[in-house]
This record gives sequence, C-alpha cells and structure tokens, in this order.
Amino acid sequence: MTETIRKQVLAVRATGETNMLDTRRVQVIANRMGFYELVVYLEEHRTEYANFILTGSTGEEK
Repeated sequence: MTETIRKQVLAVRATGETNMLDTRRVQVIANRMGFYELVVYLEEHRTEYANFILTGSTGEEK
C-alpha cells in the first residue's frame, strides 16, 4: 500500500459515510472524491485493504 492510498483510505474514513469494510461503497465515495488510485487498488488488493482496516498495518512495517 502506497502512502497515497493510505491517505485516501483515511480521507474516505473521515467522511463517516460508510462502514469501511463495505468496499463497493468505499469505491463509490473514493470515485466521487477523485481518489481513482484507491478505486483501482480496491479491485486488485482487497485482502491487503481489509488487513489495513482491521489492524492499521500496511504490511510494510518491520
């Protein structure tokens, strides 16, 4: 997960509009906000995204 994606996830979360595990709704909100990287990321990396939402870990920390 890139820093850009992480920031976009946090920005969507800050809206409070959806449960962040509802990835389809997150994509709709991200698209509306112009976060196209996040929309694509969610299509290709759902497991990594869910891990970040549940643990706060991007998987890159050592």
